[in-house]
Amino acid sequence: RDFNERCAQCSEVNWGLTDGGRFYCRSCHNVTERTREVVNTDFITNSRVQTISKGLRKQEKNDGGSEWYICEGFQLVLKKQVEALEALGVCPQMKDEILCNFWRCYLQKSKQAYCKRPAGEAVKALSVCESSTDVDSDPERPSLLHLLSLSESEGDLQTDCSFASSVSKVSESTSVYSGSVDGSLYLMKNQKEKLRMTMPMTLSFCYMALLWVREPITLSELLRFVVEGHIPYLNVFQHFPEKMKLCGLDLKIFCVESWPVYEEVFNKMHELAAFLDLPRFPDITESCFLHPDMLCMKYLMEANLPDELHNWTCRVVKKIGIGEVDFLTLMPGNNSTRKVKYDVLAVAVIVVVLKLLFLLDDRYEWLLSELAEERNKNNTEGGPYFEFKKWYEVVKHSLDVEQKKLDEDRAKYLWRCEKPLFYSVKNKSKVLKRRQMVVNLQNQFGRLSGSVQRAEKPNPSSFQLSWSEENTDGSCFHGHSLKGILQEKSGLLTAMNPDYWLCTVKLCNEKLCGHLAHYREVEFPQSYHFVLGLFSFLLRVQPSYIHDEVCMIEHKLFNKKLCKKLKYNTVLRK
Repeated sequence: RDFNERCAQCSEVNWGLTDGGRFYCRSCHNVTERTREVVNTDFITNSRVQTISKGLRKQEKNDGGSEWYICEGFQLVLKKQVEALEALGVCPQMKDEILCNFWRCYLQKSKQAYCKRPAGEAVKALSVCESSTDVDSDPERPSLLHLLSLSESEGDLQTDCSFASSVSKVSESTSVYSGSVDGSLYLMKNQKEKLRMTMPMTLSFCYMALLWVREPITLSELLRFVVEGHIPYLNVFQHFPEKMKLCGLDLKIFCVESWPVYEEVFNKMHELAAFLDLPRFPDITESCFLHPDMLCMKYLMEANLPDELHNWTCRVVKKIGIGEVDFLTLMPGNNSTRKVKYDVLAVAVIVVVLKLLFLLDDRYEWLLSELAEERNKNNTEGGPYFEFKKWYEVVKHSLDVEQKKLDEDRAKYLWRCEKPLFYSVKNKSKVLKRRQMVVNLQNQFGRLSGSVQRAEKPNPSSFQLSWSEENTDGSCFHGHSLKGILQEKSGLLTAMNPDYWLCTVKLCNEKLCGHLAHYREVEFPQSYHFVLGLFSFLLRVQPSYIHDEVCMIEHKLFNKKLCKKLKYNTVLRK
């Protein structure tokens, strides 16, 4: 009440006190350097002073590091990841207007900030909310003032995050095996009711923010950028400030020794959206990149398939209604709607169209290819007819080359971080010297073995396989015609092939077994398996995920015929 200066940021006079005794603005959360001091306490008898300055966080511990908390580490990870996304061209508003609000909401929901500790609750290091004994406590007052802004510098993230003194005492006695204050308590089993933050969840946060702003980046592309090193994830803790020491359970939390999995990040994103009670996401319309019509065009180009197939994919999307806004738009917490994997759904539509036109039964597609080859010999006008056999040979060769490169890169990947970890200032010089010796030996052995030094990583691209129509070797099939396999009927072009085989007659219960259908390679034609393998490589997902979506689309497309067949079989059994 005695501090009447206006806030330098918003010009309001609405001050509160942090745990460290510093004044902060309740309106904009700006923290000043001014602190409140107790002038005279001699008159106080048999009472407790509740608003004295507790002092700033201990800046230096015995090992030269500062006190820090697990949520601070995850915020640094999110900060690095969103900055990398901005460098890739994502709109700058995603950082402070979207992701920062999601993060604040998560900290409040998980009772780590923006909350008031319930009276009588046991002290937990995981909770970083304020003590209820503070006179100026406010349910909306953050205790992590500088921490909560993703735009703050790394130096600010290390300070002004003082816990209540009781929490500090508990953490000092329980964090023996971690560098952070609350590392040893963060993985407690009794925290199952909360959605505990993990490294894969940082990617779920990023994907959720990308989906909210409808950026042209699918989940498969996001994970591929992570693997290629364009987005920090593996060994991201090497970007932590030097005073944030990691050891023990901290490494178990932040050290990742496996590639991110599509299904895990996807499911966690939906759990996170429901946990945060987010409203309906912005609509996915026909002009949005995530719409199946747009994604089908992209994957047709990358798979080196004829442009004319896009008309067929659009017809399938419209026929079964998977291009509707209500089907595509995410509604958190609505269990009645199916979770849409936009990229997997798009490639599944392409697979269904290929089955409609070429059947993919290891016989009919080769017969059509021979007919197209004969017609191309006598074709002097217009574009060439599409030959499935030639397309298969060209794409398989490129796919084998890229798959081999991917396997070699994964096999050669050094899981050890480039920045050496040392937990004592005394051992710093020794560790750095040992690390430099290892690097020198690796370079010498590399020169002796004749191995080529890896060049700098190329710029990220949405396309892994590129095909140019300017090539004279005929390796690009974008402009090839489908006239040889189509016929006009009632003013519409239809497939000459009247047959179609279903991947499965009856779908499984996805909630019980996790899949709509089971995929075993030996049970399906090789052509079908090759097409699934191609798109599986492009999306970096298991072929079974694409197979599930194919089965779902087929049952929507042939629903009436399937119902008649099931009724007919039931009558025969009776």
